[in-house]
Amino acid sequence: MSDQWWFCLKHMRVEGEKGCPNKDRLGPYDTQEAAEHALQTADERNKAWKAQDKEWNDD
Repeated sequence: MSDQWWFCLKHMRVEGEKGCPNKDRLGPYDTQEAAEHALQTADERNKAWKAQDKEWNDD
């Protein structure tokens, strides 16, 4: 098994290399702990992206 981890969006849990198809997962992450925080990481990145996207903020 590799040293990479994924967060499965279908089962809402961390998986190793032998898990669900990549279309259902976020990752890979270097640590199991990082994969456990995948949804939080994605949310933070989305907020940062939206804050920088002029078209998104063009009210």
